Amino acid sequence: MQSHDTTLKGVLIAFICFAAYSFSDAAVKLVDGRVPPFQAGFIGTVFGFAAIPFLLKKGDRWTDIVRTTNRPLWLLRFACSTIGTVGSIIAFTELSMAEAFCLIFLLPSFATIMSVIFLKERVGPKRWAAVIIGFIGVLVVLRPGFRELSLGHFTALASGFTAAVSVIIYRKLGPSEKNISMYGAGILGTLIVCFVLMLPTAVMPTATDLALLGMFGLLAAVGTVLLMLASQYAPAAIVTPIQYSQMLWAILLGYLIFGDHVDGWMALGIALIVGSGLLTLIRERQRGTPLPPPVVGQSEAALAIKPEREEQS
Repeated sequence: MQSHDTTLKGVLIAFICFAAYSFSDAAVKLVDGRVPPFQAGFIGTVFGFAAIPFLLKKGDRWTDIVRTTNRPLWLLRFACSTIGTVGSIIAFTELSMAEAFCLIFLLPSFATIMSVIFLKERVGPKRWAAVIIGFIGVLVVLRPGFRELSLGHFTALASGFTAAVSVIIYRKLGPSEKNISMYGAGILGTLIVCFVLMLPTAVMPTATDLALLGMFGLLAAVGTVLLMLASQYAPAAIVTPIQYSQMLWAILLGYLIFGDHVDGWMALGIALIVGSGLLTLIRERQRGTPLPPPVVGQSEAALAIKPEREEQS
């Protein structure tokens, strides 16, 4: 049995971890589009390299970030990380924090559907019900036909979808792949692709915007390291649901910093989407499916951090 004190330590670290991720996303929202998305992604990722020394395990080398047991899946994660990071930057720039998180949190529903298609997993009625509830929640939030949809809505969904692809990659590779390799695929993908695509529209950021983007990257790096520590102290089944504390941070920071308000429809959509995700996590835990650490926004790179300890009976 894991001791109560050890698990509690993991839970507390996880809450701090997801607070760091939330403040990271708030920092990039404060830039408010003054730096183009690809350039913002590049600058943030440069600072995100700060996490790598803490992620190297005994016997790992820096060159392991490009080594893999499955190059096609490594490259797919390489691409997904770029889409996820840039998509979340655009989403947090154009939408309220709560709305952006709402759409990105559709990740578990996307992952369930893809697990059936690509991993040939059997999904029962309760998990399909969770998927349906999640999509109903999105319709409640978006209310197509009753409000104008923006690019931010679509990029938030794209961010959630590509993060779900990374979840499938995680499950497919399992223990055969090193943590640092999966993290490397994510961070190198964002760095290289964003550098190339930012060149035509690059601007000279102000000192304030550079500091905010530095916070964006550094806080994401801190969150990644804390997530690794949390997974060492507490089982993934406990750590993973704590990601939904980000929704509370989104509502609080959105109100205090950006003047955002959550109306009744938004609150209903949030409840449906969060409930859908939690139901999916509970069912997967009951089935014994390995739970990768959570992911939102630039923290998508944190999918590389596999749980160190599983719950013991």
